[in-house]
Amino acid sequence: MLSFYNTLTRKIEEFKPLRQAQGKLPSEVRIYTCGPTVYDLAHIGHARTYIFADLLRRALKYNGYQVKQVMNITDVGHLVSDADLGEDKIEAAARRMGKTPKEIARFFEKDFWQMMEELNIEKPEIICRATDHIIPMIQIIGMLERKGYTYETLDGIYFDISKFAGYPKLGGFKLEEQKAGARVPVRGEKKNPHDFALWKKATPSHLQQWDSPWGRGFPGWHIECSAMSLKYLGEAFKDGEFHPERSQTIDIHSGGVDHIQIHHNNEIAQSEAATGKPFVKYWIHTQPVFCKGKKMSKSKGNLVMISNLLNRYSPNVIRWLILSNHFTKKWEYKENDLKKAQKDVDIVEKVLRSQDQVWESETREILQFIQIMDDNLNTPKALKLLLKLAKEKSSKELEYLYPILGFIAPNR
Repeated sequence: MLSFYNTLTRKIEEFKPLRQAQGKLPSEVRIYTCGPTVYDLAHIGHARTYIFADLLRRALKYNGYQVKQVMNITDVGHLVSDADLGEDKIEAAARRMGKTPKEIARFFEKDFWQMMEELNIEKPEIICRATDHIIPMIQIIGMLERKGYTYETLDGIYFDISKFAGYPKLGGFKLEEQKAGARVPVRGEKKNPHDFALWKKATPSHLQQWDSPWGRGFPGWHIECSAMSLKYLGEAFKDGEFHPERSQTIDIHSGGVDHIQIHHNNEIAQSEAATGKPFVKYWIHTQPVFCKGKKMSKSKGNLVMISNLLNRYSPNVIRWLILSNHFTKKWEYKENDLKKAQKDVDIVEKVLRSQDQVWESETREILQFIQIMDDNLNTPKALKLLLKLAKEKSSKELEYLYPILGFIAPNR
């Protein structure tokens, strides 16, 4: 049976979909995947996150489920500081490059989708931009305000975490161990350092701003994911209005582990406070990529851009490299590992190019592969099995299994 490590329960659990099969239709699995903030080029950290999301889709579909996946595109509201301080990342890039925020967002979004296409990552069923969903965000914030979860300051509307029992549900830190200002400074009228902005009041110089009940402004980063997931997966909106009583729990939320402590804990708090219902059943997170001993990030100057790698290696080599490291493990990127991945792919694809047999029935090796993948998507072990089959010239299984991991079949 298919099983995953669930960050919410901190253990590997058998996957059980919330929606059962209806007649001839298979069970539907609803997934929300945190998408990119489109202010810079796609790098190998992005590739790891979204290749895993792709692998998750493929595993679910292979197990007979129908998948409905939603991914957001953050083109407003993601500030450069966890303290709700500083400039919006899109606006900062726009000012630096002398472009409009929309021009910046569309340019880097195009680069992101090019990466997705070249790496053979399936597109989600629904792709949605934050700037197209301002009204649903305002409606949820209004509901939170009516329920008493918010307070207003000079610079915005904040969620009061003291009103939400169990925060932070995904862990990452303990509130009692966090003195005021230990992680982020308590500024002005902010009651607690972990309270977070739902709506920020804009200054006249702010490039992206909208009307709201709290004045001209723009949404906080976290609220967009609640609005779009509840709209397209949670069915909490009808006829353009937010109806929390209609809300349904989402099966899976995927994303990077670096979002657990702040972004995902805040998503849970605001969503469950607004609806009164569990937000997500399974939280599945991918560990970050390290380079030169440090977590890969723009600020550290150690990003490895996907466009540069694709100039030197095939998409299959990059995918092989990423899948050779389990998604729950931190991974140190090294150029030599790419060269090893190239050799492994060459071994497998040499057999595939010479193959003239067609898979007809489940073999012992195929059943073994399925068991490996069902066990928390153990891709390193699955790749070892593929190599074993290639070295034994067991080509008929290879042709069947290679695409299940998202590899592009080689030309013969």
